[in-house]
Amino acid sequence: MKTTAQDLNVCIYTESQKTTIMAKTIFYAADKRGHADHGWLNAHHSFSFASWYDPTKMHFGALRVLNDDIVAGGQGFGKHPHDNMEIITIVLDGTLEHKDSMGHTQQIVPNEVQVMSAGTGITHSEYNPDPNKKANLLQTWIFPKEDNVTPRYEQKTFPAEERVNKLQALVSPIDNNDPGLKIHQDAWIYRTTLESGKTVAHTLHSQQHGAYIFVIDGKVAIGEQGLRKRDALGISDTDSFEIKASETSDVLILEVPMYN
Repeated sequence: MKTTAQDLNVCIYTESQKTTIMAKTIFYAADKRGHADHGWLNAHHSFSFASWYDPTKMHFGALRVLNDDIVAGGQGFGKHPHDNMEIITIVLDGTLEHKDSMGHTQQIVPNEVQVMSAGTGITHSEYNPDPNKKANLLQTWIFPKEDNVTPRYEQKTFPAEERVNKLQALVSPIDNNDPGLKIHQDAWIYRTTLESGKTVAHTLHSQQHGAYIFVIDGKVAIGEQGLRKRDALGISDTDSFEIKASETSDVLILEVPMYN
């Protein structure tokens, strides 16, 4: 089987609107992600990356990469280059130390988010400084809306208690006043911790946008589609959607333009 991703029509019911919206969705099963175990690095790829290639999983709109990496204690990624990409790192467990050619040396721990606009070009390394504990991180790459910008770096703590049963904005466009770290794309990233039985709704910022919903942990439903730990659902051709948890769940929402 090439992939379990399918184009579906899911009924998404919004209480406030009292309407039923037919949305185009693609389901991405956790166990159908790409996988590479290098010993020091155990990586799962939501989209084609490095030696893993699936022509049906190249990107979701402007979202190019979502890697779920576990880095062994005392190990890491050596110095390597990037350009013309917006790179967002979310540490779920452990510690990651970042060093780059812009002069930053900073550790990232759970509830912190780092953004890096690679622009005209940067080099950096990522290392787990704790020899006794693995580090688990999510790293996403988003295509920028403008190439060759001046490279930049930002990092911030996002308290876990501020996302319980509501959306916490982690990332937003550099040219607006929305909360969150800034990137050079009309894209937003949110995180929520939904308690069992609770629901959260999201309205997209544009009809040309879609949302990639990634379940970090737990069990939720979007319309009739159920999702478990590390499953994802891509949604487009809709104005809004709701996520309902059937157990306490940690969910990431990435809203991106669909024209890339």
